[in-house]
Amino acid sequence: MTEHKARKRFGQNFLQDTRIISDIVHAVRPQADDIVIEIGPGLGAITQPLTQKLNRLHVCEIDRDIIQFLKKQTFAEKLTIHEGDVLAFDFRQIQGKKKIVGNLPYNISTPLLFKLSEVADEVIDMHFMLQKEVVERMVAQPKSNDYGRLSVMLQYFFDMESLIDVPPESFQPAPKVDSAVVRMIPVANRIGKAENFQHFSDLVKQAFHQRRKTLRNNLKDIASDDDLQAVGISPQQRAEEIAPECYVQLSNYLISKV
Repeated sequence: MTEHKARKRFGQNFLQDTRIISDIVHAVRPQADDIVIEIGPGLGAITQPLTQKLNRLHVCEIDRDIIQFLKKQTFAEKLTIHEGDVLAFDFRQIQGKKKIVGNLPYNISTPLLFKLSEVADEVIDMHFMLQKEVVERMVAQPKSNDYGRLSVMLQYFFDMESLIDVPPESFQPAPKVDSAVVRMIPVANRIGKAENFQHFSDLVKQAFHQRRKTLRNNLKDIASDDDLQAVGISPQQRAEEIAPECYVQLSNYLISKV
């Protein structure tokens, strides 16, 4: 099974750098009774050292060959395997406050991060290997090229920090991009509380719809110049110039007028 061929449709790149693996496990700080979910265990690079510290480890895996491989490992008795697409997995079915870890498939990373935001209230922390470019967008600050919708929406839920840079040669097969490990810690209302989350989400999506346009243009069907100025936003500003908390304030202001 060590000859398992990585499947492009599952976005498989198997981590094999022992130093990086050790750094990730150290960052997670697993305690014996912790509820830990690993997304995409692959050939067990992170799975095996986690099971050395945990009484039980939940893993989400879609590849049936890998599931059969995991069932044959010496640490299999410590695993609860959830087979299927992680985008369809109900994280709330595992009771209690959870730590979530994984080398996320790059082809589903953004929708998966949005899905995990929905269970932030049940999470202690999350540690993910992602494309470095995605991590830079997640932690980006206003007025930078990387700052966008993903930055605002994830910063609504989480404090985030890029922990470890991971070069392509740490994987088999080597991806064509650099990777990084990000730590995500849920912090309720860290940029304020949106009175209507869907409205806030739609507002942010529309604001960044065409990055080169001003907010006056992008939000013309949602907010007037007076609305923008009421929360300290200039209509001439572009979306990437506005701090995350300002989007919350604008959404709440618009909701209060309805």
